[in-house]
Amino acid sequence: MKTNLFISAAACALLAMPTMAASPMEGEKLAAEQVYTYRLLDDIKSFDPQINTDVEGSEIMRDLFEGLMNEDATGGLVPGAAESFSVSDDKLTYTFNLRDAKWSNGDPVTANDFVYAWRRLVDPATASEYAWYMELMGVKNASKVVKGEVAPDQLGVRAVDDKTFEVTIDTALPYFAAMTVHGSTFPVNQKVVETHGSEWTKPGNLVGNGAYVLTEYRSGERVVRERNPMYWDDANTIIEKTVGLVVNDENIALTRYLAGEMDQTDIPAGQYPRLKAELPDDTYSYPRSCSYIYWFNQGEKGNPALKDARVRKALSYTIDREVVVDRILQGGQYQSYNFTHQKTAGFELPEIDYASWTQAERDAKAKELLAEAGYGPDNPLSVKISYNTDEAHKKIAIAVSQFWKQKLGVNTELANSEWKVHTTNMQNGDYEIARYAWCGDYNEASTYLDLMTSYSGHNVSGWSDPEYDKLMKDSKTMADPNPNYAAGEQLLAENMVFAPIYQYTGIIMLKPEVKGFPIDNLMQNWYSRELYIVEK
Repeated sequence: MKTNLFISAAACALLAMPTMAASPMEGEKLAAEQVYTYRLLDDIKSFDPQINTDVEGSEIMRDLFEGLMNEDATGGLVPGAAESFSVSDDKLTYTFNLRDAKWSNGDPVTANDFVYAWRRLVDPATASEYAWYMELMGVKNASKVVKGEVAPDQLGVRAVDDKTFEVTIDTALPYFAAMTVHGSTFPVNQKVVETHGSEWTKPGNLVGNGAYVLTEYRSGERVVRERNPMYWDDANTIIEKTVGLVVNDENIALTRYLAGEMDQTDIPAGQYPRLKAELPDDTYSYPRSCSYIYWFNQGEKGNPALKDARVRKALSYTIDREVVVDRILQGGQYQSYNFTHQKTAGFELPEIDYASWTQAERDAKAKELLAEAGYGPDNPLSVKISYNTDEAHKKIAIAVSQFWKQKLGVNTELANSEWKVHTTNMQNGDYEIARYAWCGDYNEASTYLDLMTSYSGHNVSGWSDPEYDKLMKDSKTMADPNPNYAAGEQLLAENMVFAPIYQYTGIIMLKPEVKGFPIDNLMQNWYSRELYIVEK
């Protein structure tokens, strides 16, 4: 992300930036019907910006709501609800100047809407899994509010006036503005929330400040949003309606795509080479900021054997990542031996010892470690892998169970569940080994590494380390945090808190007539209002 462009030498100078808009190329003729239909893997957990935690939900949040800043097609920052911002000389106070905008019910969008939402995020009464995000942003008193030590109104945010939102942070972060792209920081309409209570996110009740409104939601089936005529830039919006269809089976989704029912879907594991050859104009593979891991539960409800780092290492070492990437997935993914995606801006991939070993060397070391831990033919290890419903997750789980059985004699039980159940079980510590993927919230390594701190709302491993916490806290004040990031990655590898398996590429089918999809944005933050459909 181009965060350096937004802190000028004259730090208090107003920073004006270009806006985003769907822009057909010369000679392109728009299709008569501007309806974009795409595949959702799972049902949506919540339409509440402060409650949502998943990637697909975030895609919908960016249509229904608009935060202070947005991203363009390459990941650069552009104005959102704020048309400009300024930074104090000490880089600890950000002043966002809001544009004239309205909620979908016609109410004006004001700085108080952001104050309310940000306080709501950290308020223990909200019980948001992303409350910790405001701590990562370094907002003054965020940690104290989250811990219940001070009231939410002590958070370092205030409305200077209706159009001026001010944030005070504890430590200068060069990527702070980029963090406001995240859905948890989006404003909500206090009157609507308080009027409808838990029902405020239902179609007909939900009021947003984004380019679209929620018009239909059938749980486990479809999510429909349509153009919001109150949106400040509605005149430059082209897509009239976006339809998300929930299809758990990726092969069924592909069949429906090929039948013309969808404009975009994910490519099933192993089918990218064939589809690229047959439909080159529809088929894409590109780096995407997500890392695929297997959590090892070291908490009270976990398998006691997994409290032993030797067992965790043995299990991780014997996963043949080359087989997973090159034989199962076949979409250009990267073998992974660390957490942070290697394409993250400014990140220097550390040297993790077992990453340089041959698979035979990893297997030999794994057998040695498992024997030291007391497991073998006379005392076989038994574990359970949980994963959310998806054919690729199933194929990987089966392969991993075979690696463990053939190389270590480990007995593995496989269990799948829908996404909501799977994530709830992880949050409650009700699992042994669980499939998970973390996608970056912003383009900087801390978006990965902060997750593993003891104060993270998403660290479900049961592992914590004061040394690791200190590395991450100290990194916030370093001109070059990469040494601490490397040390943090080393600690994760030494403890094998989880088994890293691969780092993502986006592998999708996209109709050639759909234009504006941000293939070159590592974060894959896309907005329906940036898309348009041309005639075939």
